[in-house]
Parts: sequence; C-alpha cells; structure tokens
Amino acid sequence: MTRPAVFFGHGSPMNALGGPFADAWAQVGRDLGKPRGVVMVSAHWETQGLGVTAMGRPQTIHDFGGFPPELHAMQYPAPGSPDLARRVSDLTGATMTDQWGLDHGTWSVLTHVWPDADVPVVQLSLDRRLDARGHYDLAKRLNALRDEDVVIAGSGDFVHNLRTWKRAGGEAYPWAVAFNEAVKSALSRGHDDALIDWVHLAEEAQLSVPTDEHYLPLLYVAAQRRPGDDVSFFNDLIEGGSISMTGVRIG
Repeated sequence: MTRPAVFFGHGSPMNALGGPFADAWAQVGRDLGKPRGVVMVSAHWETQGLGVTAMGRPQTIHDFGGFPPELHAMQYPAPGSPDLARRVSDLTGATMTDQWGLDHGTWSVLTHVWPDADVPVVQLSLDRRLDARGHYDLAKRLNALRDEDVVIAGSGDFVHNLRTWKRAGGEAYPWAVAFNEAVKSALSRGHDDALIDWVHLAEEAQLSVPTDEHYLPLLYVAAQRRPGDDVSFFNDLIEGGSISMTGVRIG
C-alpha cells in the first residue's frame, strides 16, 4: 500500500512525557496503523557524509541535559530493520552504521505515535555536505519506499529560535507566525522551490531559522509529494513565542 509522509514539529524533549501535542501524535498513529517500517530524518543527527542506522535493536539516545530523571530514564525499544536500512542505502548511497540509534527527535514523538514500540525504525542522517537543494534531491530517491509500506518521516520545527523562546509561554512573535504561515502556504500550493529557498520565503526568515537543522527534515517530507496528494496540518501552533509545533501529513 502507498503510505503518506509525515513531518512532526517535535519541540522540547519534555513532550515525550505527554502534554498538549501528544493526542494529535497518537491520532497520527491510529490513522497510519502499522506500516512495515519508518525512515526518520531527525534534526538531531548531523553527519559529514550520509548515514543510516542498521542495527536490529537501536539504543534510545538521551541527547539532552538538565531534564527530569523520568525523561532521562525513558526508553523506546522499537526494533531497527537491517533490511530496510539496506534498501535506504541502495537508494541513497548512505553508509550503514551502528554508531547512532534513536535520538529524541525520533523517540519523543514516536512514543506517542506507536506507543507499543512495535514498528521498525531506521534513522537517516542530515548530511552537512549538502545544501537545501541537495537534501531535497536526495529525499526524492526515497519516494519508492512509499509503495513498499514504509512511512517517510521528518522531525524538527519550521520555526526554531531558542534565543527568543519564552520559557513562561506567551504569544507568538509576529515574525514567527508570518514564517510559519508562509511555509504552510508553500506546502499547500506545492511550491517546493520556495521551500528549498527558505531564506527568501518570508521577511525575517533567518530569525525563524537561525540554523537550519530543524528546518531541513521538512524537505524530506515535502519531496515525497505526488500529484493528487492531499496536504494537511496538525498541532498547528507556536510554543513559547518562537518554536513551531506544526506537523504536516502528505498523502
């Protein structure tokens, strides 16, 4: 069956423990059912050269500090899939590796999407040698997996400016809202070139995306769109003024 592609705005690792975004993530899981596997591109695995996790039992990586003990103790024991990793490697040239696992960009979300941890997960790294166009073109090579019962997923945030984030919460900054809406509009219209050239997508784009690692996973999902695919959004809000939690489903 043909599977949709999904982008998750993951926000704080604390979302793994629950909160206002968990219900929508759980609904995504109910809607998807149980695919053969998921290929996740997370903002939190950046490499020089392209890698794909290939172990049978990926570790749960706690790639953060200063959070409550219960978060550091969480495990997401989803299986990996050497076969799926090999297929991704064949499509993209990625090096198969056992030197990573599932980072919080992946497991903090998937613990709600598939709480039984029974869907195999492989992560594909962000190759920092590539520009935005290179990431998009690479992502196109994954499209065949949609017809192989595999979900292509990305995890990051459209808007991710921790320097301006309001710990106590509060209204979204106007520039954050403007950029978030510009991204949604480009997605809805299928304007992938505008998404790739994100610096010119809206005024103050670089304030919304001061560094691009949280934005680039979106391109891996946008690249999966086929003619006739619907685009829908979930968890569509901005947290703490400058972190977009907006998720996207394509197909």
